[in-house]
Amino acid sequence: MTTRQLRPGDLPGVLPSGGLTLVSSSPAESDLLIGEVDEAGSALGDMAFSGVFVPGLNKAVWRAGPDSSVLTFFQTPELRREGTRSRFLPLCYQDILALYRQQKPAAALFMCSPPDAEGNCSFGAETGFIAALWRDIPVRIAHINPLMPRTPGDPGIPFAELTGWFDGDQPLRTMTSGEDATSLAIAGHIAPLIPDGATLQTGLGKVPDAVLRALKHHRELRLHTGLIGDGALELVRSGAMAEGPSALVGVAIGSPALYAGLDDPHFQFRPVTITHDPATLAAIPRFVTINSAMEVDLYGQVHAEASSRGFMSGPGGGGDYARGARAAGGLRIIALPSEAGGTGRIVPAGGGHGPVSLSRFDVDVIVTEHGAADLRNLGHEARAQALIGIAAPHTRETLARHWRDAMRGLQEA
Repeated sequence: MTTRQLRPGDLPGVLPSGGLTLVSSSPAESDLLIGEVDEAGSALGDMAFSGVFVPGLNKAVWRAGPDSSVLTFFQTPELRREGTRSRFLPLCYQDILALYRQQKPAAALFMCSPPDAEGNCSFGAETGFIAALWRDIPVRIAHINPLMPRTPGDPGIPFAELTGWFDGDQPLRTMTSGEDATSLAIAGHIAPLIPDGATLQTGLGKVPDAVLRALKHHRELRLHTGLIGDGALELVRSGAMAEGPSALVGVAIGSPALYAGLDDPHFQFRPVTITHDPATLAAIPRFVTINSAMEVDLYGQVHAEASSRGFMSGPGGGGDYARGARAAGGLRIIALPSEAGGTGRIVPAGGGHGPVSLSRFDVDVIVTEHGAADLRNLGHEARAQALIGIAAPHTRETLARHWRDAMRGLQEA
């Protein structure tokens, strides 16, 4: 394959019009490629752009003329405003991968590092889907970004395999979580549940980062997760991790300090075919998953995709990891603040917004700042009482009344 350096305005000459184009997103969303798509406009026809767009981080709408569209698996505010031009499919990661294999992208637009001595360009902080799929995508157009860190693990893509490339410096997208008293309290309840030698899966946000910071005195820990934030780097540097490449991850989203530390030899960046592979997850000993939710109802059902304002997300990888941990005999933790804006997030049975993201069979322990409710081997009544006990105090009496009414209705039926 002959690769060529591309100049502004060259994109329509190398990118076939129409079809599905996979784009890098998360921290690797490329302003350069977004600008080239916008400039190409209607020359790209009815092309559909697709990626894993993170709410609050990825704000591009990939508009290339009136016939273009976007296929997304997370509902960002910007894409919601695109109306019918944006197609939202709430799929878990394994189903996203299956869709891409069935409806094969005709092209990929992505950010990567300059080639190393062996001629390979690292996907850096976003290994995810493009690293898994690029070999089956005929047209591969890169934004070679000298500010993209090279990450250990996946070898990346050989420079010679690129159809074309632009170059230019661009800082990676950043997202910092900070911490507060609530997240620290939740982390304090979770840390004792995690044994030394555990392998952890976490997501993004204040609570996951606080949990990882709370584990600095543990030993022989490992990570196997799709996403990491700054807390993962702090854990890696704390001495709590097992020696060697013990932090297997797919995507890093955080501060510039996180990106600067991704060359740590503990890290191994791998594609979604490894980070979310069911057989791989099922074989992990002492596997502990720690994920968040919007609401949990008194049956223990987890709602993680919608609020009173509508859909906020897709299911993501939570279901993949819950199924993997169950097969591995691991521990599945859901962590959330007990309230938001004065509204309780432990809700009456069947009272959650949107679809059930994780069934009551996909969760072992629910944690709020008020404690941990271990739901394993409990009946309906005991589960409900355990959840009421960790709900926001001002909601507990109402929750208990709703529960009594719900149970009375079932008995009378």
